[in-house]
Order: sequence, then structure tokens, then C-alpha cells
Amino acid sequence: MLSRIAESLFWIGRYIERAEATARILDVHLQLLVEDPVLDRDATCQSLLAAMAVGHDGPADVDEVLRYLLTDSQQPSAIAYALTMARDNARRSREIVSTELWEALNTTHLQVADGQLAAMRPADAFRLVRERANMIAALADNTQSHDDGWQFIRLGRMIERVDMTARVILMTTYGTGSAASWQVTLRACGAAHAFTRIYRASESPRSAAEFLLQDRLFPRSVRYSLNEAATCLEELNPKQHRTGFSGDARRIVGQALAQLEYRSISDLLGDVAREMESLQRVCAQATEAVSKRYFEGALPPEWIRGES
Repeated sequence: MLSRIAESLFWIGRYIERAEATARILDVHLQLLVEDPVLDRDATCQSLLAAMAVGHDGPADVDEVLRYLLTDSQQPSAIAYALTMARDNARRSREIVSTELWEALNTTHLQVADGQLAAMRPADAFRLVRERANMIAALADNTQSHDDGWQFIRLGRMIERVDMTARVILMTTYGTGSAASWQVTLRACGAAHAFTRIYRASESPRSAAEFLLQDRLFPRSVRYSLNEAATCLEELNPKQHRTGFSGDARRIVGQALAQLEYRSISDLLGDVAREMESLQRVCAQATEAVSKRYFEGALPPEWIRGES
């Protein structure tokens, strides 16, 4: 596969995952501002912008958050930017992506370009983004051959999912770290229902952290996503060596997976902020390693979000 096409497919996966995860995070936290009148609005808005690596000085309000993270098509952390870039990458790899996938990406881009996100109520805009992103991901899974092209899309999604989950958990550590704040984190990760089914009445921070970080079956846990990323890298380069791994990306992801899998949750909770920042660096380093091995040319500037 040509490196430019592989690169485009990889970034389709990352941008679509970024759009969906950002929509979930915004929906939950902005709804919380409405439900809890005593919540510090400025601090909440500032934490949202900081979590998404948006540089902002001074007080922040909901309108600024929506502009930076939803409607600004020139802001790399915004949903509008991610959806536009996903479509542009699909256009560059048009000979690989299926007709259904291309039509879904193009239609979504046209909705964004037409200003529909800005014209809608925020809750409706977030719902639209989640639905479109999930449809696009399903079309990639169900209308693409599961060859190298599909592996690059899925690899991008999994690396971005680890990064975004780490960012949401990092927001929790800057708050109270209470059971209530972890419930907000579960909702922002789309994990509240699955968590309740597994842990029943338990709402302890320890249980929530364990589920989001180490659960082997929940598709949005960090452990699951790292394992899927490692599988994609193995499929992309199945040649086995007698020692070690072929490629820095497999080594980086594999080491992070082993660290997460074999450490106790008490150890991880000892310094959650440091652990989440480490996971973000893993995503950045893995992206750089994948680029050096498979792609030509420079990475898009927003890849450095993983080191922020």
C-alpha cells in the first residue's frame, strides 16, 4: 500500500474517534453545568479546554468552549476540524475507502461546512456527531475488506481512544476525585451502563478506575484499546523475529500494555495524573513510530496533542 494512502486511512480513524470522544465529553460536562448550579463554571470550562490541549488565557465560558471544541473548523481540537480533516483524508484515499464510507464522511463534512453544528442546540449537535461517527466506524468495519487499509483505520481509532480516555481521567484527578466525579468520567467515556452491569451498586473510584483502565472486555477501556492497537500492528507486519519485536511502534504499545496489565490498580491510583500523562506520551510516541515506519512526509501538527 502506498504510504500516502496508509497515512490518510490512519488519520481517518483518529479524526473520527476524536470527534466522537470530544462530543461525549462536552455533552456530559456541559449538561453537568446545567444540573449543578453551584458548580464553578469558569473552572469547568478551563478544565475542558486544558484537557483538549487548547491554549487559553483568562476566564472561559460555555460559548468559548463550544467555539474552540465544537464549531471552529480551524482549531485542531474542534469537532468541526476533525470531521473536515477526516473527509479530506478520505478524498486522498478515495480508491481504497468504500463508496458507503466515502458518502458518509462527505455528507457529514457538508453538514459541518453548512454551519449546522453552530445552528443546532449543543445537545443536538453532540448527538448528531456521535451518531455520525458511530455510523462511519460501522461502515468502515462492515464495508471495507479487513486488509491493511482497514488495519490502519482501526489502529488510528485505538490510539486516539487511549489518548482521549487518558485525558478524561486526567480531568477527574484535577477535580475532587470523588465517586461522583468518577461517575461523570464513566458517562463521558460511554461506560456508565456497562460499568453498572458489572459492578452493580459499587461506585467507588477504585472500581471505576479499574474498569476504565484494565477491563479486558469493554471496548473503550485503555487495556482493550492498547491490545487492539498491538493486534493491528502485528497484522500490518506479521513477520516474527526470534527475539524482540519488529518495529518501534509494537514495542511502545506492547510495553504500555504490559505495564497496565500486570500492575495492581492500587499502584496505578498512586499517581493517576502521572500515569495518564504517560499514556498520552505513549500515544504520541506510537504515532511517530508508525509514521516513520509506514508513512512519508511530516505528521499533521496536532499529533503533538499526545505530549501536552
